[in-house]
Amino acid sequence: MTISKDLIRGHTDTIILNILNQGDSYGYQVSKSIRILSQQQYELNEATLYTAFRRLEKSGDVVSYWGDETQGARRKYYKITATGQQNLAVALQDWEFAKDIINRLITDTIAKGDVS
Repeated sequence: MTISKDLIRGHTDTIILNILNQGDSYGYQVSKSIRILSQQQYELNEATLYTAFRRLEKSGDVVSYWGDETQGARRKYYKITATGQQNLAVALQDWEFAKDIINRLITDTIAKGDVS
């Protein structure tokens, strides 16, 4: 079973910021971290990932820099900024609030006398 991409779409930036909050990383490693954290049930496609990186850079949530690899191709690394950390904290609060409401909306029932 895999999760619907539509369910995650609005949370892509938060997912990436959470991963970068754990340390600087490059595209492939972020993608791999997403697969690991989702226990192989979600994979972010490359186009979506790099579009999100550009959006996060433009908003000031992340900065990028080129790594100093001595072997293999150079990698572009991404680092969360102080602004990104603040926005991540807000997004996590928003998520907790929304998660509780959505859970009630799709699992709770209304007593017959509560609806008027």
